[in-house]
Amino acid sequence: MFRIFIIEDDAKISSMLKTHVEKYGYEAAVLEDFDRVMERFESFQPHLVLLDVNLPKFDGFYWCRQIRHVSTCPVLFISARDSEMDQVMALENGADDYMTKPFAYEVVMAKIRSSLRRAYGSYSGRQEERKVEEPGGLALYPERFILSSASASVELTQKESMLVEALMNRAGRVVSRNRLLDLLWEDHHFIDDNTLNVYMTRLRKKLKELDMEERIETVRGAGYVLRILAEGTP
Repeated sequence: MFRIFIIEDDAKISSMLKTHVEKYGYEAAVLEDFDRVMERFESFQPHLVLLDVNLPKFDGFYWCRQIRHVSTCPVLFISARDSEMDQVMALENGADDYMTKPFAYEVVMAKIRSSLRRAYGSYSGRQEERKVEEPGGLALYPERFILSSASASVELTQKESMLVEALMNRAGRVVSRNRLLDLLWEDHHFIDDNTLNVYMTRLRKKLKELDMEERIETVRGAGYVLRILAEGTP
């Protein structure tokens, strides 16, 4: 089921959009806390975003840029601002389409379906899916955020997927904390030092579902290493 994330501060409009999206069989989530936009985005992992321009704190152009740092999912702007410059700015900042208010909900749904087809369905490039593997039996599908072993699979968040890919690419070698912080956040100097620990704890819980919790080792004062299993080691 495709997931649609609605970032709109008009409660009436967001509620109506959610109703129509769910009517067509999609899963929808409406952002409620504008202090946690990217946190909510990463937890929901949407396939498409409906985004307003005029938002509290930062505008939609800003949030579109932030989304583009971590995702290529379609972003459709819906805004009362109808100038050509606003539309140009939306597209220049990574949007896929721009609709002006007032709008017809059926047109919005048609654009959603069209964008999903281009990104994931019959109109997509149908390129071969990328797969990352390591000798211990883990396989990562970064485009779907799926990590699997021979017997099971788990769904990861965007950042968990980035972390495990970095470790898998250097299996058996230490990946420094600074390298991982640089990978996950553009300016990690403003990130609490415990944040990476929290993400690694979550990743270990996912690995536990694959009976591979002990694969990640902490190298005190250095970073983390994905331990290479000796032949016959569980």
